[in-house]
Amino acid sequence: MKKYCFGIDVGGTTVKMGLFTTEGELLDKWEIPTRKEDGGAYILNDVAASVEAKLAEKNIAKEDVAGAGIGVPGPTLDTGYVSICVNLGWKDKNPANELSELLSIPVKAGNDANVAALGEMWKGGGEGYLDVVLLTLGTGVGGGIIINGEIAPSHRGVGGELGHITVNPDEEATCNCGNHGCLEQYASATGVVRIAKKLLAASKEESSLRTLETVTAKDVFDAARQQDAFAVETLELIFDYLGEAIASICCVCDPQYVIFGGGVSRQGEFLLEGVKRHFEKYAFHACKSVQFRQATLGNDAGMYGAFRLLLLN
Repeated sequence: MKKYCFGIDVGGTTVKMGLFTTEGELLDKWEIPTRKEDGGAYILNDVAASVEAKLAEKNIAKEDVAGAGIGVPGPTLDTGYVSICVNLGWKDKNPANELSELLSIPVKAGNDANVAALGEMWKGGGEGYLDVVLLTLGTGVGGGIIINGEIAPSHRGVGGELGHITVNPDEEATCNCGNHGCLEQYASATGVVRIAKKLLAASKEESSLRTLETVTAKDVFDAARQQDAFAVETLELIFDYLGEAIASICCVCDPQYVIFGGGVSRQGEFLLEGVKRHFEKYAFHACKSVQFRQATLGNDAGMYGAFRLLLLN
């Protein structure tokens, strides 16, 4: 008899949900709003209600459900416990246990970035390979490390926090984490804008960026594609920090592929080729052949990874 399970990705704005067969076929996907009022007290109840509604819609009996995997935006222990999820308002919570009790099915929880990396390894940019690193370049910089098809073990739930590798110890500005010189301060979408504005203020060099009322990361890339010398110089600095960080990562876990996700990754080969040039400058000789790829699952990566997380345990 066919069995089913759910992949759930809890984000700060929406919860993305997928109904799968245990063989990995995606049958349906949908979203519900993330209600963060009262410290996120309604989120899991909303998820449970949505799962129950989908089971009723599809006429699936609870005994035919193998369970659910859930990705959450915070450090997550193997037990499912999270000490804090800032974006949701959660503190000292075990979403795996709570959702399991609400639905009366097994639930496994993981950090959202690690879970997304698992999804990209399984059905995305790393499909067919078991050792990959996902680097997500969005509003911040996140990541996940997959070794032998599984999320790399983490004793404190913070494994894969690649955005907080220090790449510039002389940085005076403070990162959101409280440290200085983190990769996130340079390679995120907000980091690209921060660096561009900082360099513009310190330079008299002509640039099309000076004509814009507001500057976005895409603007910087677009200007560089048009051979704007200032934009090219700005991105070369950012590519250098990324290349250095990835060279260090590869020395530690030696992946087959480094996969780039997040909004900045939409720059495609222009980004990948630029970072690869600088990576090869810093990489240990045995790591220079590591391949770079773009993520392919987009916003569905966490949903696929959450499903995979459940079946791995």
